[in-house]
Formats: sequence, structure tokens, C-alpha cells
Amino acid sequence: EAQKRLADAADLTLATEAIPLSGALDRILAASISAPTDMPPFPASAMDGYALRRADLKPNMSFKVIGTSKAGHPYDGDIESGEAVRIFTGAVVPASADQVVLQEEVQSSDEHSVTFMDHLPTESYVRPVAHDVSKGTQIASAGDRITPFLLGALTSYGIAQVEVYEALKIGVFSTGDELVDAGVELKAGQIYDSNRATVLALLKDPSLAVTDLGRLPDQKEVTEQMLAEASQSFQVLITSGGVSVGDADFVTGTIAELGQLEFWRLNLKPGKPMAVGRIGDCTIFGLPGNPVSTVITLLMVAKPTLFAMLGARQNKPLKLTAKLLDGLAHSPGRMEYQRGWLVDQDNELVVKSTGDQSSNRLSGLAQANCLIEVPKESGDLTSGDFVAVIPFRGLLA
Repeated sequence: EAQKRLADAADLTLATEAIPLSGALDRILAASISAPTDMPPFPASAMDGYALRRADLKPNMSFKVIGTSKAGHPYDGDIESGEAVRIFTGAVVPASADQVVLQEEVQSSDEHSVTFMDHLPTESYVRPVAHDVSKGTQIASAGDRITPFLLGALTSYGIAQVEVYEALKIGVFSTGDELVDAGVELKAGQIYDSNRATVLALLKDPSLAVTDLGRLPDQKEVTEQMLAEASQSFQVLITSGGVSVGDADFVTGTIAELGQLEFWRLNLKPGKPMAVGRIGDCTIFGLPGNPVSTVITLLMVAKPTLFAMLGARQNKPLKLTAKLLDGLAHSPGRMEYQRGWLVDQDNELVVKSTGDQSSNRLSGLAQANCLIEVPKESGDLTSGDFVAVIPFRGLLA
């Protein structure tokens, strides 16, 4: 419900910019693109061999070789009956030819003639004009992410510039007086600030302009001031921690006081105390403070919403079915994502838990390659049960 509500409300109007295609990898297209020409623009050979008229093919017939057509160097002329042109893959097929006989089917040849084995090819091995795409055909849509494959395809159509959405401006805070940077000697009661580092790493994307804003202290007035100021400069703010019910948790209350709290708390484990709201035109995601809860809510709720704001085509995470190798404890009531290790074992997908699922154990995520989805209605699961798994490989893209 949270995912749908946020996606439906993602009506941010972003500016667009025209950039060279060579620098557009992973950006989000802001306008659809149509093929400016037929591709290929000429009939091309699909194989190395000889171009000729199919009607001339007769058993043991020899053909006069009258020239050569190479890629980028077409044969300039027509083919008469009984004539052939040596041709290579990608080269222009002479206009009067409709068949390429493969090099492998040659019985004998010299510089001036060629004789083929006694057979009739089942294919022409001629790629017609517009075999890939016809002029005017829509080849990409607004909202498409420019993958390496789409970039290559657009290049093949001669497109050198594309219109994309400007990167979404995002500021990232962590919260808590107990947090210090890695490399600093810990004092009593302190821990290292892993959440901010993890969030910043998970948001590395050319379509996201992310700024590290440091830490919010456990002080109400300072939290209010820093969030109010940051909301003027960024389209999105993401915090971790400070959204629960403790005396030092001020993020949720600040959103409610300075703006509008859309919702607080999810029927999710880990990740229940998540807050989402707005201050002015800035959307704020208040992620929970426990490291695993931070990651789950960022991946499953916040990040999809960011790309909805960018107008990106929305695809649900890839889910696979796998067999459990060990039991999982689960109490009905909340959807739960447990960390798991997914492998192909004897042509069957199997998954096992990475151990203790406490939401403070970031090490469990470091040892995982997927999330095991346990429905809210489910009780304990046993070895051999089949479960839905979400591989990180697709989720992190």
C-alpha cells in the first residue's frame, strides 16, 4: 500500500536537458525516440559467401565472379544471369541479387569462377532494408532507463543526443549523538556511522544527485533547523534514525510540525518505524535507524519512489521461487524480508538463511545475495518449503 500510494503521488515536475548519448548511460529518457531512418538502410549480407540470383541455382552450375562487395565498400553494378559477386557479412547485396550462397557451400572456386555443392539454400541470407527497424518506428519511450543495450541500439540508428530528466537532488542525513566516522577511536557508548555510508552507496546513480549532509544531533531545535534549511535546497531528504518513539527521536515530529506527515510505520519487518512526509516541496523519507531496517525500507519503498519521481518506468522487483534448505522462524502479522543466500543446486534454485536476522546485523546483509520474502500470514517455515526470493542483483540496479 505504501509503495502504491507513494508512486501515485510522485508528481514532481523535473527539468530536462539534452546531453550526448555517449554520456547518458543509466539516465532516464524524458522524451520518446523514433528511428530517423530504416536500419539497415540497404539489403545486407548475413554471411560470407557469394551473391547471385536464386533462379540461376542449378546442380553443378558454375558462376562467373565479376566483383567483390565488402562492408563499407559495395560492388557498384548489376548481376546478370550466371554471374556472382564475392560478398562478406554486412556488405551491400547488389540490387539484382536475392540470394547469398555460403562460403561453406562452395565446391570449387578461383579468382574468376565458382561452383557450388548440389543443394538449394533454405534461407536467402539477405537482410532486407529495415530488417532491424523501420523509419519512424518508436524505439525508446519516455521513462526508459538508458541501458548499455539501449545506448548501443540508439547509436546504431545514428542518434547522438538524447533528452533526459535532470538528476533528482537528494540530501542524506544520519541521526544520533552516538555516531562517529570510521577511523575515529570509539569512546564509551559510540558506534560507527554505517547507515549513511550504506545509503550513499545504494543511491549512487547518474540520475540521482546525492549530497552527504552529515549527521543530525539528538536535539529537537537543531533537527528542526537543519531539516527546514535542507528542505529549501533539495527535492528529497533521506534520514536514518530518529523516527521511533524514543525521547531522542525528533525526525517524525519535525516533519509533522513543519510540513505534513504522509504516514508513519509500516506493517513490515524489519522496517516498521518508517516515516514519509513533506516539508514544503521537499519529500522526506525518515528511514529506521537499525542498519538492516534502513536498507530494506530504502530498497523496497524509498528508492522505487525516487525513480517514480523521475518518471521512470516502474518494474516490480524480480521474484523467483526457491526451496528452503533450512527452517525460518516467523510470527504471523507482518511481511518480513530475511537475508538469504540463493544458489542453483542440481538445476534447482535453493536458498538458505544467513543466520541471525536481528535488524542491527549489517553483516548478515554483507553475506547475502537475496531477500527471502515471508508473507504476513505465514507462520514458521520448514526445510523443503518453497518461498519467494528477490535477488539483490536486480534490486540494486
